[in-house]
Amino acid sequence: MEAQKSSKVYIALGSNMGNRYENLKKAIKAISALDNTKLIKSSNIYETEPVGYLAQDKFLNMVILVETNLNPLMLLRKLQEIENMLQRKRLIRWGPRTIDLDILLYDKLTINLPELQIPHPEMLKRAFVLIPLKDIEPDMEIYGKDIDRYIDACNDKIGVKHFKLFKD
Repeated sequence: MEAQKSSKVYIALGSNMGNRYENLKKAIKAISALDNTKLIKSSNIYETEPVGYLAQDKFLNMVILVETNLNPLMLLRKLQEIENMLQRKRLIRWGPRTIDLDILLYDKLTINLPELQIPHPEMLKRAFVLIPLKDIEPDMEIYGKDIDRYIDACNDKIGVKHFKLFKD
């Protein structure tokens, strides 16, 4: 697929193996180095309890906003390459990982493909995604609802603790 006009994309990052903070920094550096892709904003970093598979270490999570000319599927492929470069292993669903990169929102697009769903299908249930997203876009509305309404409905928000400001 060919490149397209510049689009606003929100990407969630998470890590709970190795040096979690360094993993986030390396992922952001690699994303910023992608052709026609520019880092615009980054959220605070939060330490969070694992979801799904609980027998693992806590995560560091954050969200970044980038502008890119890469189309959604090409961006997905590039993010998967970055995950592989950072030694991501897909052994257990929701299991430990050096890095996890998820496209949350891509402009106002809705995509429903086997390999990519946008908006991300789990994001509205996950405080560890919504709270950092709110750092970047405090007045964001998703499906016509204020982001705070989704955060208030999350059961996992108590497990989301501010860790540090992101500095590259």
